[in-house]
Amino acid sequence: MCGVSGEMRFDGGKPDLAAVERMTDSLEPRGPDGRGAWSQGAVALGHRRLKIIDLSDRGAQPMTDPQLGLTVVFNGCIYNHRELRERLGRLGHRFFSRSDTEVVVKAYAEWGLECVQSLIGMFAFAVVEHRTGRVVLARDRLGIKPLYVTEDSDRLRFASSLPALLAGGGIDTSLDPVALHQYLSWHGTVPAPRTVLAGVRKVPPATVRVVERDGTSRDHCYWQPSYTRHSELGEDPALWQEAVHDALRTAVRRRTVADVPVGLLLSGGLDSSLLVALLAEAGEQDLATFAMGFESENGEDGDEFWYSDLIAREFSTDHHQFLIPSDRLPSALDAAIGAMSEPMVSHDAVAFHMLAEQVSKEVKVVLCGQGADEVFAGYHWYPRIAAATRPEAGEAYADAYFDRTHADLTAMLHPDFTTDHDASMGFVRAHMAAPGAATALDAALRMDVHALMPDDPVKRVDNMTMAWGLEARVPFLDHELVELAAACPPQLKLAQGGKAVLKDIGRKILPPEVVDRPKGYFPVPAVRHMAEPVLARVREALTAPEARGRAVFDQRLVHELLAAPNGHRTKRGANTLWQVASLEIWLQKHGIK
Repeated sequence: MCGVSGEMRFDGGKPDLAAVERMTDSLEPRGPDGRGAWSQGAVALGHRRLKIIDLSDRGAQPMTDPQLGLTVVFNGCIYNHRELRERLGRLGHRFFSRSDTEVVVKAYAEWGLECVQSLIGMFAFAVVEHRTGRVVLARDRLGIKPLYVTEDSDRLRFASSLPALLAGGGIDTSLDPVALHQYLSWHGTVPAPRTVLAGVRKVPPATVRVVERDGTSRDHCYWQPSYTRHSELGEDPALWQEAVHDALRTAVRRRTVADVPVGLLLSGGLDSSLLVALLAEAGEQDLATFAMGFESENGEDGDEFWYSDLIAREFSTDHHQFLIPSDRLPSALDAAIGAMSEPMVSHDAVAFHMLAEQVSKEVKVVLCGQGADEVFAGYHWYPRIAAATRPEAGEAYADAYFDRTHADLTAMLHPDFTTDHDASMGFVRAHMAAPGAATALDAALRMDVHALMPDDPVKRVDNMTMAWGLEARVPFLDHELVELAAACPPQLKLAQGGKAVLKDIGRKILPPEVVDRPKGYFPVPAVRHMAEPVLARVREALTAPEARGRAVFDQRLVHELLAAPNGHRTKRGANTLWQVASLEIWLQKHGIK
C-alpha cells in the first residue's frame, strides 16, 4: 500500500513538478519506505511506497515499462497477483519484478480498460499511455483505496488524500453546500463524487476514468452486484451458511498474501473473532492480535477486553492490549483529525488512529472486521427499513438513518451555507429507486455498501491506519463475498438480531459468549460524553477567530451547544456538538480559511 499523486496538463504546458513534489511529500506517512517521481510531456507522477509485496527496489514506483509504453502509480494490493502473473506469462509477457504493481502494468497492456475485471483486491491507480498521452484512473469495486481529484480547464491533479491536493495549491476551498448537507444528515459521510470542499472530488468506487490529452473524460462503472434473489441456493439456510462460510474462508486466505507478517485488529466482536477463527482453521500460528480500550466515563465502559481476551486464549494468539488514559485524548484528537482526508464524526476514529500507531510498531499489515454490518444487515435500524414496501424505501431509510430533518438542518446553518432543497433526501430517493434491488432492505443495503460505506467506515480505517504506514485489509469486503451476500434472502440476514448467517457460522467455531453478546462498538466514552479534556479542545476550536470568521453554523446554536455539551443529540443519539466541532477542527487543522 502506498500514496500516489500526479498532474496532467491540458493547455500544452508542462506539469508543475514542484506542486507534484509537495503532494508526494505530504503522502509520506502512507509510504515511508520509498519515494519516486516521473515526468514526460504533459504528465508528472509521484509515489510514496510502503513495501508489502516484493520488498526489493524492482517494485519501486512510478513503474515504467518502455516496451509497452506505459507508466503506472498504484496504491493497494492485488491479492491474485501470482495467478495473474502466470496467466499473463502464458500470453507472452515477461516480468522483471515480483510486485503486484507490474501485474497491473501488464494486465492493462493485455486487456486495456477491462483489466480491472481480473483484479481481486483493493486499489487505486493511474496509467499513463506514452503514445496517446491518455491517463486512466481506476478505483477498486468497494472504494477501499481512495482517489481524490481536482480539475480546471488547464489541468487535472489527483492524489491518495485530499490534504495532498491542498499541498499542491490552487484549490477552491469553499464549502460545498450539498456536501455539507450530506455531512449533517449522515453522521459525517459525504459520498462520491463530492467532498466537503467545492474544489475537490473523488473518483467513485468501481469506476474507470479515461482522461484524454485535451481534458475530455469519461467514466465507466465496471461493477454493481444485483440485490435480487437470483441464486441457485434458494432460501435454504444450511446451503447459505455453507456458501458464506466458504466465501469467507477464501476472502481471508486472499488477504494473507504478503511478503511481511500479517496481524489482526481484534475487538472481541463477532466479525473480528470470525477472522481469527478462520485464520486458525487455515493453520495460522502465533497470529499477532491487537485490542485497545479507554478509561470509563459517566459509567460507560471504555473497553471490551473481556471478549478479545477470550478469543485470544481460545485461539492462542500473540495478543497485544493497549489501555489509553483520557488525558491523552485532546492531543490524540488533533492528530486523528489531522490524518483525516475529510472530516469524520465517528468517535472511534481516534481509537483507530491510536491503535494503528501501536500496531505499526509490530506489523505492517492487519486484517479487520469492517463492513460485515453493512454487507450482512447487522445494524439495529435495518428491521425498520425491511418492514417498508419497496416504494417506501427512501422514506423508511431517512426515518431510520438520518441524523435530522432538512428543516432542522437548515436551522443549524448560516444562510450562505444552506441548500434550497433537501439534497440528502434527493440522493437517497434516486439511489433507492434504481432497479436491481428486490426489497426495501435490499435497496438500503445497496445504498450503504456502495454509496455510504466507502466514505465511512472504510475511509476511516484507511485514513487512520495509513497515517502510520499500516495496511488494513477488509475480508468482509471481498467483492465475491459481497456479491453472494447481495443475493442472500433478507430473512437470513435479519434473523437473530442481524447477521444471522454469520452467527450460525460463529456457533460452529467460536465461544458462544462472543456469538450471543450484545452488539458492541469501538467505545471512546470521553468523546461521546464530552469529558472535560475533549470539551476544552472543542470550545477552543468553536470560539477561535477562524470559526467566528467562517460562521458556518448559527452562532446562537454554537452558544447553546457549548452551554449544554451533552444536551443536544441527533435522532440516532450522537452528540451534535461533536459533529459541529469535528468539521471546524478539521478545517482549522488543514489551514482552510
